[in-house]
Amino acid sequence: MSGQGIAAATAAFEQNRYIDALTILNGMLGKSEEAAAVTLLLAETLEKLGFTAEAAEAFEQAAQHAGAEAPLVLRRACGLYFAIGDDDHTQLIGMKLLKSLPADPELAYILARSLRRTGDNALVDLVKNTLVESDDPEHLKLAGDIFAGDDRNPASLTLFRKIAALHPDDPYSQLKYLAVARDFCDYAAIERIERWLGDEIAAGRMASLAGDTGYSNLLHCGVERYNRLATNNPGVSEPPSPAATRQRRSRPHLWSDRIRVGYLSSDLWDDHATMRLFQSVLEAHDRERFDVTLYCYTPERFVGFDGGNRGKWGKIVQIHALSDAAAADVIRARQTDILVDLKGHTAGSRSKILNHMVAPLQVAWLGFPGSTVNIECDYIIGDAIVLPNSSKPHYHETFCRLPETYQPNDPVYRARPPAASRADLGLPDDRFVLAAFNAARKISLPTLDCWAAILRGASNRVLWVMIDGDLARGNFLSAMKSRGVEADRVIFAPKTSYDAHIARLQAADLGLDTFPYNGHTTTSDQLWAGLPVLTVKGSNFASRVSESLLTAIGLPELVASDPDAFVAQAVALSNDPARLASLKQRIEANRYTAPLFDAERFCRHLETAYAMMADRARQKLAPEHFDVPAQPARTSPFR
Repeated sequence: MSGQGIAAATAAFEQNRYIDALTILNGMLGKSEEAAAVTLLLAETLEKLGFTAEAAEAFEQAAQHAGAEAPLVLRRACGLYFAIGDDDHTQLIGMKLLKSLPADPELAYILARSLRRTGDNALVDLVKNTLVESDDPEHLKLAGDIFAGDDRNPASLTLFRKIAALHPDDPYSQLKYLAVARDFCDYAAIERIERWLGDEIAAGRMASLAGDTGYSNLLHCGVERYNRLATNNPGVSEPPSPAATRQRRSRPHLWSDRIRVGYLSSDLWDDHATMRLFQSVLEAHDRERFDVTLYCYTPERFVGFDGGNRGKWGKIVQIHALSDAAAADVIRARQTDILVDLKGHTAGSRSKILNHMVAPLQVAWLGFPGSTVNIECDYIIGDAIVLPNSSKPHYHETFCRLPETYQPNDPVYRARPPAASRADLGLPDDRFVLAAFNAARKISLPTLDCWAAILRGASNRVLWVMIDGDLARGNFLSAMKSRGVEADRVIFAPKTSYDAHIARLQAADLGLDTFPYNGHTTTSDQLWAGLPVLTVKGSNFASRVSESLLTAIGLPELVASDPDAFVAQAVALSNDPARLASLKQRIEANRYTAPLFDAERFCRHLETAYAMMADRARQKLAPEHFDVPAQPARTSPFR
């Protein structure tokens, strides 16, 4: 009889007569010898009727009789519990199922969504790689959200390659893949996508650039009018209205004798690259003329790394836990005169706080080498090299140009240990060592071609490059081999502590820059260590930084006019030890006399800039481009 009942219920189910099927099945509960088939069909019938909670419970019961199929039946229960918002049951079942279905993408999808909904993001790591192995577009879309900020996991390269293949005409998918490919030195993908983007631009489809982030665009594009079109920046898709800008500038504001300067950043701990540049300038502020406050959203784990210097920088107001609007209210309530954003379009930025119209003067500086598109800024601080007059049409910010370099540098807390020996570093004593320590993502195709050309020129040269991870290193060696450079000409440098990094830099002969995105802190670190750096004259802010730094330490001749001259100059220097020694001696002689590492002098220039901005704002005058006059040269070294 039970066989007939199952057959009748199955027929009703297949004919979409779910009430009839349910009636038959209810009469069989607890009586049938075919409990597995009855409970499973009951669960499916309840699901069709929209009784989701009851269906989930029924699938749980069915799993008890399902034998080898039990995990797949429980997975269905897990999905239904998620659908009704019961994350406790979803996760209880799902986490147990991971033992029997460790590589099941559907289970990973359900669990990841549930864990993200309850904020248990750390546990998502248990299943995120499984999502990458799926070919289901929904699974890959979720994985894309999870991996969006994970630039160290090799699985992200596979993931975004799959997403790009699914959406070949979507600039957001293609340019995200390009950004990830840079992190892993996948030059075949880089070349392919850059060619696609070049074709888009040539055809006049400029909207494709909107798929790029401001930062990622600078890694491959030195054209300022294109940099402005890279608007895929989180939370800032539209510019503030001109009316809102006028209202902010005309709003009543209580000025005081001291200028109240606020610095906004998530990098406020002394071992961050920003603070290795900036902390001595912060300490040098004239407290009788300037009231300095740091609006800090530095994550707690990084604050814990600070060596104790934070207390010397100024008042610190924590805004990490506040919304953007609430943070803006706090900053506004403190009558901040000048709010200086130190992040721009970089990782972890909350620059959009400025779009809440916080202060009468809002300034972009230091963190992002370009226009912070769609962020409400009156001024950008630069210098005449990084911000020449020709750049003005490509910025919504007004130019404030410091007289020597836009980049501060700390000569007090910056480590300068004795040089490490080549033997300890695994470097050959009889080779010319070219150091390339910029982030791997900055190694563009033109940079790669130049490096390879330099190495091919003679066997006495080796490239010492900082690239992490087996995948990226393998890809880099393959790219060099395709350009005629064997693996034994490349030496990989591991990441290390800052002190050890400065010590090892002194063992190299010459630093090689990247372009169009130069070394910034990396270049100043090399100069601080006494290592000459060769760069190429740039065409936008990011590609002009090394020229600014080299000029500020008195070595402008290390700025090659173009890539061919860069190669020729590197080759010439590798064969001219006397000239190289002379360059190193000049760095030593200039370290404490040239402007680059003079934090006190830099601070006076910066304060003059703030005073000039404030004078106009007090008079309700709109910002205008200006150059800060240089202070008289000092006559004694700063120690």
